[in-house]
Formats: sequence, structure tokens, C-alpha cells
Amino acid sequence: MAKKPKKAPETAGEGGEAEAPKSKKKLIVIVAAVLLLGGGGGGYVFMKKKAAAAEAEHGAHVDVKMPAVFVDVRDMIVNLSADPGQTKNSTLKLRIALELKDSKVESEVKPLMPRVEDAFQTYLREIRASDLSGSAGLYRLREELLRRVNIAIHPAKVEAVLFKDVIVQ
Repeated sequence: MAKKPKKAPETAGEGGEAEAPKSKKKLIVIVAAVLLLGGGGGGYVFMKKKAAAAEAEHGAHVDVKMPAVFVDVRDMIVNLSADPGQTKNSTLKLRIALELKDSKVESEVKPLMPRVEDAFQTYLREIRASDLSGSAGLYRLREELLRRVNIAIHPAKVEAVLFKDVIVQ
């Protein structure tokens, strides 16, 4: 009887050939990843240098966050409009502060404070005590005062109106 030759050497050759394409694919993937990362990193460094050169050329400076400045508005005591069916007027005592971006804006706003107080007084006399009930009422009041102060001091801008005291009697 004739012996059949073993297939082991053939499979070893086939297996070796099968391993070669996988290792070539793996090598190609690794090389591509390295090139992509290198290219991305190089592009990032290039863009940072280009942006820094443009800033230096135009004299631009990096913005440093300036601390906010708060300006107190004089205490206001205002008679509110009477609610329907009510004969007695309510009184509102209000202490507020204006939040400004920086001290440069403060120098623009301080001379205009009489205009701001006038805008607040004329608005506050028209509202009713029921308009100020709850947090929603105070939120609406804050937004309306902010809108009015920014109109009064334009082109300067107030960032926020902050309540210190709100008393309705």
C-alpha cells in the first residue's frame, strides 16, 4: 500500500501565505494611523503658529477676564397702582445693583444714573402688587428693568440687574 503524503507541509505553506496578507494589512493600517496622527498633529501646530503670527501682526491681545463691577442704584420707594377692586395703593421698596462687564463701563454708566432712576421710577409706578407675586413676577421685573436700563445708557451695556431688597407693603 502506498502512503499518502502528509498535507502538513502544504498547509504550513498555505498558512504562511495566509498570514503574510494579514500582517501586510495590519502593517498598512498601522502606518496609515501613524501618518494620520502625525499629519493631524503637524496641522494643529501649523495652525496655532499661523494664528499666533496673525495676532502678533495685528496687535491683538488675548482677552483677560476682567472682574465684574457692581454699581448700586439709590433705594427706591414707589407707590404702585391699585389692583382692580382695591382702594388702597401698595408701596414697593426696591434696592438693586447693576452688574457691569468692567470698570470702563462703570465710568460710562455713573454719569447717566439720573436717567436710569427716572426710567425705573416711571415704570415701577405703573405696575401693581399682583404683578410682583411669585418668582415669575420678580423675573419679569428683572428683565423689564434690564431692558430699560440698557435703553437709558446706550451704547454702554448692563449685564444684569440684581435685587438686594424687594419689599411690597
